[in-house]
Amino acid sequence: MLGNTTSLEVRTPEGVTFTVPIASPFSRCMALAIDFAVVIALTMLVSQVIAILQISVSAIPVIGDLLSDFGTAMIVLLQFLVATLYGMIAEWLWGGQTLGKRVFKLRVIDERGLSLGLKQIVIRNLFRFLDILPSTFYLLGGICCLFTKRCQRMGDIAAGTLVIREVEVPAPEFSEAMTVEENSFARLPHLEARLRRHTSPEEARIALDAVARRNELNPDCRLQLFSQLADHFREITEFPEEVTIGLSDEQYVRNAVDSLYRRASA
Repeated sequence: MLGNTTSLEVRTPEGVTFTVPIASPFSRCMALAIDFAVVIALTMLVSQVIAILQISVSAIPVIGDLLSDFGTAMIVLLQFLVATLYGMIAEWLWGGQTLGKRVFKLRVIDERGLSLGLKQIVIRNLFRFLDILPSTFYLLGGICCLFTKRCQRMGDIAAGTLVIREVEVPAPEFSEAMTVEENSFARLPHLEARLRRHTSPEEARIALDAVARRNELNPDCRLQLFSQLADHFREITEFPEEVTIGLSDEQYVRNAVDSLYRRASA
């Protein structure tokens, strides 16, 4: 019986639960086809370089004979290295993606929903040579994907990873997330400008997400999260006591988000 599920449920330390869609065997096969084409192209390029070197040094007595004898062995070895290192290097540099996965919006993650580690990248790519058996038809890996609960090949099981499908998440509606009646920070536009200048888009998005989803958090996690965010914004720009007195950490963050978004677009 096929045991695949379509999503992974992840619960963050802040108490927020969300689901991540798991990549289907079909989308993984399509991504794999692109990666195979890349590996073949790289292998052909390496083979051409070796062939040119063989021609260049063929006239040299000892070196030419050695390179001619071991040329085939070198090509086989380099093919192995290209096929192995391509996946490792791409997934390390692109955060769990190869070219094929980027095209089809797939990503490798830790099976607990965490970021991918270097050790996991190495293990899952070394196990690829077992998954492709017999020959290069990926029979063992394909069967494993079809019959495992989370569509994992043997390399994923050994490394504790899985492949997910990335979904574009729309930004929270600012009007729905914010209910600030009066933003005391607006009294000091020069400090608002400094706050916007020194806050990255990622930081602003995190704060807006926190405000939009605040009612999904349990009370203790909610207090802790907004305390950390408020401390972070205080380090970026320190507003005087005259505009912050009486503000809770959550209201401080909501004021900061209002200044970052509404005031910036006004």
